[in-house]
Amino acid sequence: MSAEIPAPQMGFPKIYQVIKNTLCTACGGCEAICPMQAAKVQLYDGANYDKFTPTVDEPTVVKLFSEISREDNYCANRQCYVDCDTCLACQNCLACERICPILDGFPGDDELDNVIDQRIGKSSIHGQDGGAVTGILKSLFEQGEIDAALSVSRNDDWETEVVVLTSAEQVASAAGTKYTYEPVLSSLREVLKNYEKIAVVGTPCQAHAASLLRENLTDKIKLVIGLICMESFTYDDMGENIIPNILGLDRKTVNKLDFAKGKFVAETADDKALVPIKEIAHLARKPCHHCMDYTSYYADISVGSIGSPDGWSTIFIRNNIGKEYLDKVKGIEYHDKPIFMDIVVKLAAQKHKNNAWDYKKFNEVVWAGGEWTPEEHST
Repeated sequence: MSAEIPAPQMGFPKIYQVIKNTLCTACGGCEAICPMQAAKVQLYDGANYDKFTPTVDEPTVVKLFSEISREDNYCANRQCYVDCDTCLACQNCLACERICPILDGFPGDDELDNVIDQRIGKSSIHGQDGGAVTGILKSLFEQGEIDAALSVSRNDDWETEVVVLTSAEQVASAAGTKYTYEPVLSSLREVLKNYEKIAVVGTPCQAHAASLLRENLTDKIKLVIGLICMESFTYDDMGENIIPNILGLDRKTVNKLDFAKGKFVAETADDKALVPIKEIAHLARKPCHHCMDYTSYYADISVGSIGSPDGWSTIFIRNNIGKEYLDKVKGIEYHDKPIFMDIVVKLAAQKHKNNAWDYKKFNEVVWAGGEWTPEEHST
């Protein structure tokens, strides 16, 4: 099912093309930067599906139109009486298109060409594999280098939510990789009102948008930590299907999810279940099938487990900001062996191959004011 998407107006944000073609990653950057609070990333709701633009079979979509109450035909947002059927909250300021990771493009074939240092590390506190992200945030909080961090936590049902961490003691609540997606940057607007030194932890698309937000909006984003990521899933697919039906586990008993050696693995205290990644890859979120960034190229620091021994984290430092902050971190032990780069390069190339599309042509057409037609420009 799909709601009607109106034709773009003169100057209508170019993210219209991103949204219409199901390329939107739902990173939340447009919601963070929109001065009218018109752009929204929300959960799919069948009851008001026609209010969203675009409508795709995903639980997260971007809305550019106002949700104006029809009572007395008064719009509190615009502070006027309007025709709610035709009113657009979007004012064509075009700020959103400056921070959209799709409209900015993807790294080249060599995703590691901006790495200035690399380390294998392990934190002294619990986290996914080496717990490096957890250790970095905790140490920076303790030293006063950051006063807020955007991340994602989960409950026992593996339902996730965006959290704003404000102390070292809270960091452990967001530890571990979830593999389900939340629009992390949607919460940034409120965080910017109350905090001055913010860290953002996110997937490649979120890290990319966070870097663009720092460039175009605010210097309060001090550190962007990107996760090495092949793909992510909706909660409906992960919590309601993959864990219980494909892996055969009670999700309340699962304490860790991981991609390892070509398998997707779920661990409980007493058991482990795994399935070849190729058997669940098609269930990944639709925008993930267009992503050409495996190692969070646009982050200050990228963290994952690939290329490191079990129980350790792979850490790529991608710029001087990342080096400055990582050098301040205490409580991380570093391995004396180098990262096994062959596997990192192989998987990055595999993601590029599997997700190949003519994104350069897409951006050429869209930035020139044209209408993208996938059938005419597909690879």
